[in-house]
Amino acid sequence: MSDNIDEIELLKSALGASGMKPEAFDLSIPYWSIKQYKKGEFYNEYKNVCKHLGFVINGVFRIYRVNSETGEEKNMLFFTNHQFVASYKSFLAQTACDYYTEAVVDSTILYIHIDHLNTLYEQSHQWERFGRLVAEKAFHEVMVNTEGFLFKTPEDRYREMLEKHPDIFNAVPLYHIASYLGIQGPSLSRIRKRMVGK
Repeated sequence: MSDNIDEIELLKSALGASGMKPEAFDLSIPYWSIKQYKKGEFYNEYKNVCKHLGFVINGVFRIYRVNSETGEEKNMLFFTNHQFVASYKSFLAQTACDYYTEAVVDSTILYIHIDHLNTLYEQSHQWERFGRLVAEKAFHEVMVNTEGFLFKTPEDRYREMLEKHPDIFNAVPLYHIASYLGIQGPSLSRIRKRMVGK
């Protein structure tokens, strides 16, 4: 990992902000690897078991499902700079994945294998807490997403997306955003015009 000192320091700082002590983080340094993804390359594919937890140094990933009858893709989640990326359901349960996780632009991540994470959980209460936070975050994301579709307008979901992924509109085609919001492209254009007008 010595070649990736800047990336490791970025990750250390991010985990430190959520309460991890430097000495606990240092236990993990030998286990992190760096990987670059080209646009369109898969982080995890349908029916594969997700074995790695990634930390996005830079880039954008999307989780999507494909309708087996129509072939239509439906975006479910995005991951952008300094967020953790995984096919969470597959990663946490170590079962085959129901969807795809793909780089939307050229992206770079640090990643760690589930076996190494389990080793860290056994070595350190701080890492055990981190594992719990990852699981809670995954649950939270799914619930927010579900509630958003049930109870919020596309405009509300658009606003929340801007807060969570402020740079995403500079990197991702608008049809991906529209798919995530559950609307068509023209509706997204109208929402954006209204937001600019406010």
